[in-house]
Amino acid sequence: MQILALNCGGSSIKYKVFSMPEEKVLVQGSVERIGSQGTTLRHQDLTGEAAECRKHLPRGDYGEALEEILKLLQPYRIDAVGHRVVHGGASLRRPARIDAAVLATLKACCQLAPLHNPANVAGIEAVARLLPEVPQVAVCDNTFHLTLPPRAYLYGLPYEYYERYGLRRYGFHGITFSYMVHRAAAMLGRDLQELKIVSLMLGSGTTANACCGGESIDVSTGFTPTEGLLQSTRCGDVDPGVLVYLLRQEGLAPDALEEVINKKGGWLGISGISNDYRAVEEAARQGHERARLALEVLAYRAKKYIGAYAAAMGGIDVLIFSGGIGEKSSSLRREICRGLEFLGIKLDDERNENGSGDRLISSPEASVQVLVVHTDEEVMIARETVKVLTGKEPSGAFGQG
Repeated sequence: MQILALNCGGSSIKYKVFSMPEEKVLVQGSVERIGSQGTTLRHQDLTGEAAECRKHLPRGDYGEALEEILKLLQPYRIDAVGHRVVHGGASLRRPARIDAAVLATLKACCQLAPLHNPANVAGIEAVARLLPEVPQVAVCDNTFHLTLPPRAYLYGLPYEYYERYGLRRYGFHGITFSYMVHRAAAMLGRDLQELKIVSLMLGSGTTANACCGGESIDVSTGFTPTEGLLQSTRCGDVDPGVLVYLLRQEGLAPDALEEVINKKGGWLGISGISNDYRAVEEAARQGHERARLALEVLAYRAKKYIGAYAAAMGGIDVLIFSGGIGEKSSSLRREICRGLEFLGIKLDDERNENGSGDRLISSPEASVQVLVVHTDEEVMIARETVKVLTGKEPSGAFGQG
């Protein structure tokens, strides 16, 4: 069975075609910097002589990117498509084959994840149009967090709003957190059920997660992906009174306020430079004060979540960094871990600064093992797609470290 795993993120799209169940990648590609200048598609055929092509996308939006991806994949046999979907609400409690009812649920959640669900739905509809006979499966990011206890997911609002509208913490990046914690346990040769893990998914979107005994018990993102850590364009944690104040002072309509907190905030909003972390980091190195401040806010919030989740779990055994920024920015990892020695977290400077791929970066004398894990959401999507369509548990393993 050949599965296309399609992963639409906040400013990028990643895709892979897997031969299952052996999990061999036949084709892969990505589109980066969607919504900004320089949107580029990179496509690799890993069969034969590994042909590669790059293409500039002038419009730079999700619609154009998805159309170009599906054109490039026309020569290949696709038996099924698995989609990463950010928000499936509380009703989609597991990966599901997409039909009219499932699609309606995903569309209803667009207002809860306005940067992602519309792109996810666009991908589903594009596949349905161009590959109408191919089954599709939705793998939702918030499913991993449906194990949260009420004390973690309830907001301090009138309870009838939870009953009437489902106002609660959902949490996101669940696909990658599931991969991260299983991979970490395999690398360390430990039973996941024995571990207390804090994971930091640091990309264009950022989320912190507490996983205890193999289950998510708390997560920084909430009813929407906006809550929590500072993100590329999302504000993260903010006093709701600030939003009421802005509505009154600026005379903003709800849609305009939504744009402020989802598309004009984050390190873009603080720095005034870019939603691309690399550009902000470089500006900070050149002495740009607001860029430096944006990075400090990101690191400080992440540090606070690590401490909070260690308290919630009664300790911490493992800290994981993942995502494009979490994997590549040694300076951010260093700043986040600075001052956390009292928790048993201490980086090895050489390990942190050097190396690539999955690796241990903590000091040998540290009681908390700090890992960098290169996440693979696409293989998780492919596994779940096979499971939904065949009813069989995939045989994929996370490997030993």
